[in-house]
Amino acid sequence: MRSMSEYANKEGSSSNKEGSDVYVSTTAAPQQQFYDPSKESFWTRAGLSWESYKRAPGTTGGLKVSGNADHIDPLKEGSNPMLQQKMKPRHLQMIAVGGSIGTGLFIGTGQALRNGGPLGILIAWSLIGVMLINVTQCLGEMCIMYPVSGGFYTLAIRFLDEGFGVSLGYNYLLQWTVTLPVELTAAGITVQYWTGGVPIAGWITIFWFLIIFVNIFGTLGFAEEEFWSSCLKLFVVVMFIFIGIVMNCGAGPDTGDGSYTSYVGGRYWRDPGPLANGFKGVCAVFVTAAFSFAGTELVGLAATETPDPRKTMPAAVKGTFWRITVIYLSSLLIIGLNLPYNDERLLGGNDGTAGTSPFVIMIDKAGIAGLNHLINVTICISVLSIGLSCVYAGSRVLTALAETGYAPRVFAYVDKSGRPLWSVLFILAWGPIAYVNVTASGSDVFNWLLALSGLSTLFTWGSICLCHIRFRMAWKLQGHSIEELPFRAMGGIYGSIFGCVLVVLVLIAQFYIAVWPIGGTPEDPREAAEAFFLSYLAAPILLGIWIAVFIWKRTLPKALKDIDLDTGRKSWLTVEEMREYRAERALAPWHVKLFRALFTN
Repeated sequence: MRSMSEYANKEGSSSNKEGSDVYVSTTAAPQQQFYDPSKESFWTRAGLSWESYKRAPGTTGGLKVSGNADHIDPLKEGSNPMLQQKMKPRHLQMIAVGGSIGTGLFIGTGQALRNGGPLGILIAWSLIGVMLINVTQCLGEMCIMYPVSGGFYTLAIRFLDEGFGVSLGYNYLLQWTVTLPVELTAAGITVQYWTGGVPIAGWITIFWFLIIFVNIFGTLGFAEEEFWSSCLKLFVVVMFIFIGIVMNCGAGPDTGDGSYTSYVGGRYWRDPGPLANGFKGVCAVFVTAAFSFAGTELVGLAATETPDPRKTMPAAVKGTFWRITVIYLSSLLIIGLNLPYNDERLLGGNDGTAGTSPFVIMIDKAGIAGLNHLINVTICISVLSIGLSCVYAGSRVLTALAETGYAPRVFAYVDKSGRPLWSVLFILAWGPIAYVNVTASGSDVFNWLLALSGLSTLFTWGSICLCHIRFRMAWKLQGHSIEELPFRAMGGIYGSIFGCVLVVLVLIAQFYIAVWPIGGTPEDPREAAEAFFLSYLAAPILLGIWIAVFIWKRTLPKALKDIDLDTGRKSWLTVEEMREYRAERALAPWHVKLFRALFTN
């Protein structure tokens, strides 16, 4: 089989083949114009020397280019990110598969089951899952072609509107800066499952310093932690699914309260029933389901820091499908079969254990010694993992805002270890806000902080779908064919439209629940208004930033013919080259083609 570089014009380029079905041709440039971190000491590359904190003198040019792009300046601003490509394929795949498995699944499903019932959670998570599959497919197509700094933020500026892109970037930044202290608080509460002897402020301090420690090692520290924590989370969830099946069949031990010593089947679907609060309950679960998937878009940011997105991104994108179907839906089905939605220990109950995970409730009811502690350890590690994701995602978007001129230039600083140093420190500085929880009014402060970016995830997903629609339209108008694309979104432009429709429906559901909440609208108009703005404050915040940028820059969406389709582009293969490449791959055995269709490209 020929390398893809054989299909390209070899003049002025050097070929570099890696693996049996990845084809690259890296545009040549004078080597001295790029920064080569391999010439630094091990301690500098690892971020463990004072030298590592000095500014990197330039981009490494470490992203591989497919095809012939000799007419493009590889040192043009935006063509190659300052961040270094330290992530390995296994890192990106596990970030995609297990990265957003956390409190949303382990704890948030308790309140979801209580509000929506077993059928309600399956409906909501299935529809949100379909939306996420389309979102990640769109993101994969664009980020393989354009692995640019800031990911979807930079693409929104390019394909949609500069003002909207900036408002989206700041809203996304707010989401993660606020989530960090929330996760630190959640970690402290989770540890108190074992002991209340240590004040929550002490646990907040411990977890905050753990996050700071991991960030010393930069991208590689985050990637390794995500890989191993995702492995643990997947192991525990799969184990839980098998145990749940055994318990549902009545083979549970007799050391518990006897709930699972006889056949359970669909008992709790009949009594108390499949739906907890009818249509309103399903709408409430839509919102919970959407927020449980927050962080799925991280693979778009991480594409910049992997050497060959063409090789690694398809597997990461398709991993989303398996995470949703195997992990989330299977877990939700088991929870809905084995726990009634009116169990008082579920989140929202009133017996003093409101924060208990439905996973732990099942294990406690079955009386299986030790597993409840394993699950709680997993929850602690998940919370720590999401805290690290806060720093990673927030710092990368802040760096991109600085690079595009919409944040102080100091945040564009990237050191020799590949860390966006000042951006990381800025996000970490939000951690101590978690200490407000030691005061009586702490929960009120937190609620309003969360309201600032409560809808950020939905805005991000909707903008990714809109970006894809505009990209495809500009691609066609400027004379390109979709056959040139190294990875094509499964649903094409129609999948993006469907994704946008689902995002709008979730926003409508959120509005409906904000105005008419479960349990009825508060009689006091002031309380009703407060409840609404706690749910929808992020919308006027985003709109306000958009208007401010418009007044400042007077920017309007570019015409399709004027959209820049070249800067940062890493695939320059022609239609003929791609046809020949795909024709050769079509000759592979059926089992190889099946594996590629399900798991790679």
